Amino acid sequence: SPLLVLTGCVDYVSTQGLVLGVYESEREDDSLHLTESAAGVDRVLSGKLTELLKISGPGLKKGKSRIFYGLHEDFPCIAVVGLGRNSLGVCGTEYWDTCKENIRAAIAGGCRVLQNHVLTHIEVDGCNDSQSAAEGAVLGLFTYDDLKTKKKTRVTTQLHGSGCVSGWEKGVLYGEGQNLARYLMEAPANHVTPSVFADTITNRLAPYADHVTVHKRSQEWIEEQQMGAFLSVSKGSEEPPVFLELHYNGCPDNAQCPLLLVGKGITFDSGGISLKPPSGMDAMRADMGGAATVCSAIVTAAALNLPINIIGLAPLCENMPSGKANKPGDVVTAKNGKTIQVDNTDAEGRLILADALCYAHSFNPRAIVNAATLTGAMDVALGSAATGVFTNSDWLWEQLHKASVVTGDRVWRMPLFQHYTRQVTDCQLADLNNVGKYSRSGGACTAAAFLREFVTAPHWAHLDIAGVMTNKDEVR
Repeated sequence: SPLLVLTGCVDYVSTQGLVLGVYESEREDDSLHLTESAAGVDRVLSGKLTELLKISGPGLKKGKSRIFYGLHEDFPCIAVVGLGRNSLGVCGTEYWDTCKENIRAAIAGGCRVLQNHVLTHIEVDGCNDSQSAAEGAVLGLFTYDDLKTKKKTRVTTQLHGSGCVSGWEKGVLYGEGQNLARYLMEAPANHVTPSVFADTITNRLAPYADHVTVHKRSQEWIEEQQMGAFLSVSKGSEEPPVFLELHYNGCPDNAQCPLLLVGKGITFDSGGISLKPPSGMDAMRADMGGAATVCSAIVTAAALNLPINIIGLAPLCENMPSGKANKPGDVVTAKNGKTIQVDNTDAEGRLILADALCYAHSFNPRAIVNAATLTGAMDVALGSAATGVFTNSDWLWEQLHKASVVTGDRVWRMPLFQHYTRQVTDCQLADLNNVGKYSRSGGACTAAAFLREFVTAPHWAHLDIAGVMTNKDEVR
C-alpha cells in the first residue's frame, strides 16, 4: 500500500486511527467518490482529504490503501481504502455480493495496516453496510499469538459516524464467531485436546446457560451408544475421546424440529497406521475444523439470540498410530449395525461422522448439516475458492447457496451419484469400505457416498471444508 507521510502540526502521539472508504468512478477515469463518512471527514478538513487523494497518486483501486499522518487532530493516522465500484451487487459468475465482499476485504486491510502502526483503537467507516464493515474489521485483526512472548497490538474498534449501529454489532458477533473457530484450529494439538476443546466451548456458552445445554459425553457413554466406528479411531491415542452435545433453544415454546449440525472433531490427525508424510502434518491440528465451525456457529446463534432451535454434535478424538490403533483391513461396526472395512486409517473422519450421523437422527431433526475437513480430493477439486456441498435435498441446497452469496463463504454443489455409492459398497469383508474402490478417483465423492449410508433424513447436506480450512494467499 502506498504511504503518504505529511508534515503537519499534529504530533504522532495518539493511539487512535481511522479507516475511511472511497469508491472508484463508474467512468473510465481516476476520479474517486467518498463514502458518506469519508465525505463528512473531508468537510471537517475543508476538502484536504480529497485534495491529498488527488495529488498522492492515481485513483485508489479496490483493496489498495493510503495512509495520511497529521491530517486530523483526533486521528493522527488515517487509512483510506479502495472499495471498488459502488454499483456492484450480486455477481452471477462469482456467486457472491461483490460490494459486501469488497467492503470486508478493504476494511480488513485498512485495520491491519493501522494495527501495524501500534494503534490501540480504530474507528471504522460503515461504508453504507455496517455489518460487512464490522466483519472485515474483526476478521482482519485476528491473530493467534498466545504462545509468543512478543504479541501484536490488541486493537479495539468502533463504528465511525452515524452508520447502522445494530448492523455493526451484528457484524462484530459474526466476526467473533468465525474467529473462535480460527482460534481453535490454529492452536497446537497439545493445547487443544478433545477435553480442552469441549471445555473451551462450554466456557464460551456459559453466559447463555438459560437457553443452552451442554453435555460433555465420556468414553463410557460412547461405548453405551455402541459407536464402534468412532471408538475404533480414538483407541490409538492416549487422549480419551469426548462426544460434545450442544442444545440451543432459541424457541423454547416452539415444538419445531431442530436444525442438527454435526462437526468432525479430529484434534490431531497423524493418519494413524496409514501415516501421513511429515511435510505439512502440523496443519492437521486443524482437522477438527468441522467441529470448530459447528460449535462456533452455536455460540454465535446464542449471542445473537436467534429464534431457532439447534443441536450441535462434535465427536472429538485424535487419530494416532499405536499398537491399539486401527490396522488396514480391520472391520468395525457402526452404531446402526453396518460393518466397515477400514482399508485406510487416514480416512478416519468419515468413521467418526458415521456414528454421529446415526445418533443425530434420534432427535427427529428438520435438517442435518455436517461439516468436515474430510478429503484432500476436495482441495484438489475446488482449492480455497468454495466449500463442496453434497446433499440429497434441493431445498437445503437453496438455503445454503442463498446464505453463501450474502456471507461470501461460497459453496459449490457436488454429485451424489450411485456411481460413487457402488464404489464403497463393493467391499470384500464388510458392508462398506471406508475408501472408494478406485482409491484416488473421485475421493471427495466416494467419501460423501460413504456418509450417505448413515443418513435416512430427507434433508441432509455434507460440507467438505478441506479446501477452505486454511487462509491461502489468494484469499484476501
